[in-house]
Amino acid sequence: MEESEESEELIEVEEEHHVQPGGKPLSRSKTKKNFLKKTRAKKSFTCTQCGKSFTRKQSLKIHMMIHTGVKPFSCDQCGNSFRQLTNLKTHMMIHTGVKPFSCDQCGKTFLRSSHLKSHLAVHTKEKPHSCSVCGKGFSLLSNLHKHEKTHTGVREYMCFECEKTFITASGLKLHQRIHTGEKPYMCSHCDKRFSLSLSLKTHEMIHTGEKPYKCSHCDKRFSLSLSLKTHEMIHTGEKPYKCSHCDKRFSRSEHLRSHERIHTGEKPYKCSLCDKRFSFSLSLKTHERIHTGEKPYKCSHCDKRFSLSAHLKTHEMIHTGEKPYKCSHCDKRFSLSAHLRSHEMIHTGEKPHKCDQCGKSFSIKTNLK
Repeated sequence: MEESEESEELIEVEEEHHVQPGGKPLSRSKTKKNFLKKTRAKKSFTCTQCGKSFTRKQSLKIHMMIHTGVKPFSCDQCGNSFRQLTNLKTHMMIHTGVKPFSCDQCGKTFLRSSHLKSHLAVHTKEKPHSCSVCGKGFSLLSNLHKHEKTHTGVREYMCFECEKTFITASGLKLHQRIHTGEKPYMCSHCDKRFSLSLSLKTHEMIHTGEKPYKCSHCDKRFSLSLSLKTHEMIHTGEKPYKCSHCDKRFSRSEHLRSHERIHTGEKPYKCSLCDKRFSFSLSLKTHERIHTGEKPYKCSHCDKRFSLSAHLKTHEMIHTGEKPYKCSHCDKRFSLSAHLRSHEMIHTGEKPHKCDQCGKSFSIKTNLK
């Protein structure tokens, strides 16, 4: 706040000195030196709480809100409050969908200029910041600092509801929406709401069918850059995340966290309609559809609906005739991997299902019954 205030005034002062007719303009260094000397001398508005000084009364007034907690500008869509009107206006773009900053490389749009700047590193492939522990490169220094905490294990932000810890304050804030039920992001195509802007963006691609990220090794395309990055590890074989309990390694940090719950037995996700608990949020979400009857995945060929995307995908193969699973012993093809496995037992002679009464074995479990 203080620095931006000084910067604006400095520009004004420089313009004054450089347009004077008939005289030699001051150098920029002298102009700045004189300006800062005068500015710091006239700072008459001082904060009584922390001693910080300001040249303008309005700047002090805005600063005092940090101490008082006053946030006079409130969003009429989700109730979020802000200290400054400019911050509210930026926030409102989340609801309106306005993204004024556009990438000249791929056309992708962003809410903030800083987000566009970060995105441009995707195109340049430049990663000047390297981890001293594992050598992983990052385009942004802030991302490197976050990554380094995965090695140190420092998780200084704790949720007071469930005692779960987080590496960043923003991670904690997003997590707390699980407890509060806050879902500020609404789909512009349907009435579905989300707690994360990324979840909204991912959901809206179901409506638009957009897949802007293409693999550099094959022709596969993705809706999310993170999905592309994860997919490319199949080609590179990279698995930077190692379990602290065993030697298993993972390409994604969330897969490591999920795996470690096998060792710890942790089940942090509790159903709000019954007492069942789950290790994974996705498992909880899928389970709760039993109670709600929600079936968000609709077939594009008929009116049938499904609670799981995998079930929709399997069903649509009936319409498309797609059979991606081919027998390694003959040319027969199948739409389901389970059907392929059952079929291949004809060739191998495998009969894993044994009757405990007579000892007879079967290749298919239903034949045992």
